[in-house]
Amino acid sequence: MTRNPDAAPLPGERRRGRIADLVGRRGFVSTAELAREFRLSEVTIRTDLESLAAEGLLSRVHGGALSVDRPVERPFEEESAVGTDAKKAIGVRAASLVRSGDCVVIDVGTTTTQIALALLDRHDLEGVVVVTNGLTIALALEQAVPRFTVIVSGGTLRPLQHSLVNPLATSVFSSITADLAFIGCTGVHAEHGATNVNLPETDLKRLMTQTARRSYIVADGGKLGEAHLGVIGPLDRFEALITADADAGQVDALRRAGLEVVEAELPDDGPGPDGADDDLAG
Repeated sequence: MTRNPDAAPLPGERRRGRIADLVGRRGFVSTAELAREFRLSEVTIRTDLESLAAEGLLSRVHGGALSVDRPVERPFEEESAVGTDAKKAIGVRAASLVRSGDCVVIDVGTTTTQIALALLDRHDLEGVVVVTNGLTIALALEQAVPRFTVIVSGGTLRPLQHSLVNPLATSVFSSITADLAFIGCTGVHAEHGATNVNLPETDLKRLMTQTARRSYIVADGGKLGEAHLGVIGPLDRFEALITADADAGQVDALRRAGLEVVEAELPDDGPGPDGADDDLAG
């Protein structure tokens, strides 16, 4: 929603209704963004947010507001059952970028697990080093050892996602330079970048993008246009987004924002598992 700059300011009650609607639809909206949207000071917007929070219509957080109906993180097993075909297609497309001898960071998640499974089918690969904070990913790749070297980051276990986070999760990622990083997320937004619903994993994801020469977001179409609490990074931090089953309008918005979007074919009609995709391998 973009207001006409020449339009008269909205009455307070109506403005707060619009703000509540925006936060509800986007999940998170920053104070600065609302100030630009309504052409008001951030002080006025903070007052509106406090009023709406008191009514239980949103939740105040540092820098903005969250929807009271914001997404709840689902267990790994439950999330695995959602959008399976799209995640498999993304996995195959992402795995096609890996070359023998590469060091690859694979973030925790159900989509990234599909990348690990697709790598198992890349029988042409030798000497690949995979570094991950996902126990499910490490176990999936165990059968590829010794053809692959699998390094688990260490850290504190989060049972919900079978992930390892701080404290003690950063030391491995801080001491390597990877060729590729595949980063999962719960939201990819043209303005807010790549975001995630929980903060402990967000911190690790941010570090993973910094340790790799090329970082890719991997997310099914249902995550496009969403913005959540933890900011992994702006769109220009990533080489591309690899997605599938995505709304054309959302894809166009991300491309207009400068992000390369690679759409994996459904069911598995994209690049085969043996051989890298030259268009993206760079």
